[in-house]
Parts: sequence; C-alpha cells; structure tokens
Amino acid sequence: MKSLKDKIKKEIIEWLKIIVTSLVIALVITTFIRPTLVQGSSMYPTLQEKDYLIINRVAYSRKIPQREDIIVFKTNLLQDNGKKKDLVKRVIALPGDHIKISNNEVYLNGQLLNEPYLSPTVITEGDIDMTIPDGYIFVMGDNRPNSMDSRDPEVGLVNIDDVMGKVVVRLLPLKKIGKIS
Repeated sequence: MKSLKDKIKKEIIEWLKIIVTSLVIALVITTFIRPTLVQGSSMYPTLQEKDYLIINRVAYSRKIPQREDIIVFKTNLLQDNGKKKDLVKRVIALPGDHIKISNNEVYLNGQLLNEPYLSPTVITEGDIDMTIPDGYIFVMGDNRPNSMDSRDPEVGLVNIDDVMGKVVVRLLPLKKIGKIS
C-alpha cells in the first residue's frame, strides 16, 4: 500500500504537469494570436462596434500585408485613458502602388478600384495622388465617412513594422462567428 507521502507527491506532480502545460499553451496562444475588440464604426458593414476579433500575429512575419487584408496596427493616437490606440483598417495600397482619390473615386495604379466590401452608398472623400514608398501601406476603413485612416494626416501611411497582425476570425457576436475574409 502506498504511503500518504507517496500519494501527496504523486498529486503534486500531476498538478505541476497541468500548470506547466497550461502555461505553455498560454504562451503559444499569446505568441501567435491576439484578441481585439472593435471600437467605433469605421469598418462597417464588414465589422461592427464591439465585434470581438482574433488576429494572427505571425501572418506577416515573412511577407507584407496584401491588398484587401483587414489588419490591426499601432498608432500614435491616444485613447481617453492616455494609452496608444490600435486601429483596424483594410489595406488598399502596397509599397510601389500609385493611389489616387478624386471625385469620390479610388484609383489604384490607374484603374478604378473595385470595392465590393463597401456599402453601395459609401463615397470616398479626399484628394490623394501619391505613390506608396517602400516600407509603408495605405489603409482605409470600409465606412469611409466615419474612418480615421491613411487619408488623415494624424494616421497617414502605415509603417509595415507597426502592423500587429491580420484579422482572421470574429468570435462575437455569436451569430456572426466565423472567418473574416
């Protein structure tokens, strides 16, 4: 018969295994994914206020974001609590692309941009005519009249190093759970 000391030792070892396994799983999860909460309506109708998203933090470890990807990136904008604000936007133009916004229309490399993710009534204000420099991308929200994005000097072009990850899944609300494409 096992002694009480042996039973306690075995129980402690089992608890240590559970704790170490939990810590490893938590480390892996926080290394590769990150939860994000949508604040505001700048990505409507694709995303809505209080949508709970999961971003892939390693999606761009070996490549740059692609056109139409929805990304989360760091900014120098401040929240009410004084912390720096992260934004969720759609990639419109990549390094070397020429973007022109004129008469409420977006042209990319001389072609009118087809944007099926926008509401039919959305117009894109602004007067932009530029080539995106190396190391930067041009982003906009899907709800253009209510989006602080690359058209605004406070946001401007996004340094690729400031991209935190690609939005991949919406977890909440439950009725809209699924992959974001």
